Amino acid sequence: MSEWSEDPFDRYFVVVNDEEQHSIWPAVKQVPAGWIPSGFEGSRVECLAHIERVWTDIRPRSLRLRLAEHETSA
Repeated sequence: MSEWSEDPFDRYFVVVNDEEQHSIWPAVKQVPAGWIPSGFEGSRVECLAHIERVWTDIRPRSLRLRLAEHETSA
């Protein structure tokens, strides 16, 4: 079986980085540096569905902040 199994019974974490970008990570592996578990865990399909629901603005946080500053100064 592949390390990135498509088995819907495998467990994953939804992880978030400091730019508020979301990804999934296998629960059996250590979360990589710079990413923290968001608190949601489930199958690969469940995690991807969760990300679709909660990650409504996929722009990195730093870009959103710069754009907001530009809008308020205009």
